[in-house]
Amino acid sequence: MPSAADQSRRLEALAAAHAAGTITDHSVATMRAWLTEARYAEFAGDLAARIDAGQWKELDDVFWTVIPFGTGGRRGMMYPVGSNAINDRTIGESAQGLADYVRSVLPAGETPTCAIAYDTRHRSEHFAKLCTEVLLAAGFRVFFLRGFRSTPELSFAVRHTQSTCGIMVTASHNPPSDNAVKVYWAGGVQVLPPHDKGIIDRVMRVETVHRESFDAGVASGRVRFVEEEIDPAFVAAVVQQSAPGPRDVSILYSPLHGVGASAVVPVLAQAGFAAVRLYAPHEQPDGDFPNVPGHVANPENPAVLSGAIEEARARGDDLVLASDPDCDRLGAAAPLTRAAGSAWQTFTGNQLCGLLCEQAIAGRKARGESRPDDVVITTLVTSGLVRRIGEAHGLVVDDAELVGFKWICSALDRLGPERFVFGCEESHGYLAGTHVRDKDASVAALLMGEQTARLKAAGRTPHEALDELYATHGCHQERQINIMLPGATGMDRMQEIMATLRAKPPASIAGLDVVRTRDQASLTTWTPGGAPATYAGVKSDLVIFDLAGLPGAGSLLADGRFPPLSNAVAARPSGTEPKIKFYLFTVAPPCSAAELPAVKQTLQARLDAMDRDLRAVVGA
Repeated sequence: MPSAADQSRRLEALAAAHAAGTITDHSVATMRAWLTEARYAEFAGDLAARIDAGQWKELDDVFWTVIPFGTGGRRGMMYPVGSNAINDRTIGESAQGLADYVRSVLPAGETPTCAIAYDTRHRSEHFAKLCTEVLLAAGFRVFFLRGFRSTPELSFAVRHTQSTCGIMVTASHNPPSDNAVKVYWAGGVQVLPPHDKGIIDRVMRVETVHRESFDAGVASGRVRFVEEEIDPAFVAAVVQQSAPGPRDVSILYSPLHGVGASAVVPVLAQAGFAAVRLYAPHEQPDGDFPNVPGHVANPENPAVLSGAIEEARARGDDLVLASDPDCDRLGAAAPLTRAAGSAWQTFTGNQLCGLLCEQAIAGRKARGESRPDDVVITTLVTSGLVRRIGEAHGLVVDDAELVGFKWICSALDRLGPERFVFGCEESHGYLAGTHVRDKDASVAALLMGEQTARLKAAGRTPHEALDELYATHGCHQERQINIMLPGATGMDRMQEIMATLRAKPPASIAGLDVVRTRDQASLTTWTPGGAPATYAGVKSDLVIFDLAGLPGAGSLLADGRFPPLSNAVAARPSGTEPKIKFYLFTVAPPCSAAELPAVKQTLQARLDAMDRDLRAVVGA
């Protein structure tokens, strides 16, 4: 315990820093609490040392607010103290709030259970054990996966063990400084309404974090290690999505220093792919992601595959795959043609949506599992190519889900798992099968490997197959731009821009008239000069502008649905930072293979014009 004089001196230092404008109102109030209140006693010494050292900038950054517990969990920068950082206190609050909520909705006398896993990030295992200790104190039994495991395997474990909930310790593809907890509900899907709001409310009300010994929980049998049971069951479940066909393909795979060796590698091996090689510079699990450009292991960024592509070209491989650190997203690259010395190119998330959708449908047919009411599910901001492929095969396509894979999985259960063929989102998330309720890089890798092998046997590459899809269904080109609005007024400016877009939609973008506006926040749509009309859906802060360019662009379909995305722009603000994300879509009608290069060039020029116009609208 600090002496009264030391405590008084530090409180005076806090007051002086606040008076000087060095720390915010929230920071000074919260630091006082962490210094003086019993519930923060284990952190007071560390905070005191940092006050004594005058680390005001760092302290203000980690105390100026309370790190939000969002609808999927809590994510942010790790720091030993602070209400706005990931540390033992904020992780403990998250687990305590989850435990409190589960106990409040569980029938009396029923013992709650939770499956827990963690990835390769710094302190992930520590945080997983901390969550376990909190749940033990709340009367839970815990199914614990030792060693690095993928997020989809955690979703599978929740289902396999029939757990009440699940916790995955990962910050996905965030920088090395970050960590997080993702929370899952029974059935293996990330928490949905009303549970998401209920958990958030409980987390924000936590006063005391209760813990029981992890080792004691193991000794008593209330903590059960399940990796030897779950690992083979998970791999077998993924491989059920395999289809017969060639396996003569050479694959170079990068786990980007993450957990993929525990998921993608055994799946491909069990499915019969013998020529799979790990990219050595990214092979070792390492939370610093040392050999990844920029140290951000996100397969959405083509640069993270550049080293693997160079090696693959030199050694004559057919395919490069990469998964993010928790192995739920997949990136890929392949040669443009089968000709020796061909250039290579990465695929965008939307392009992989199209390719993998085609493969998932083909695999379903090859296994004899097709149904007349089969369904493909995607989001409001994923390429319209997915809908055109699905409907061309006679499938039902739901492309009206909100951003976030949990909404795809919610629709999967609502529409019927027996009907589900494929789900995808533009941010490199894909799922075939019903073994999990989350995106899964291992099953996406399986589909991509099978498709590439089949195409190789025919003398073609995935890029050539994609061009065939474009020629058949219309050339779809997409782009995303992030508009940052820095400064103290950034969040206010973001809200102002969104309000203006809703109240006064642009008349045209890139020379194409805006023929319909869709406001997902109010579930209202209107055409220029027309009366607003409501439509069904889940509310979200998203606006879509449909543009002219294809016949019937402003008309609803006969069944009342919106047509698949053609020429369009969607605007979506961030919920946690001053940033607006614009999704740009443009499409040309079906064409011949000979016409396709010129069509692509025209559409890319249109995307450039959209980019310029949108930046002008927001003043960026």
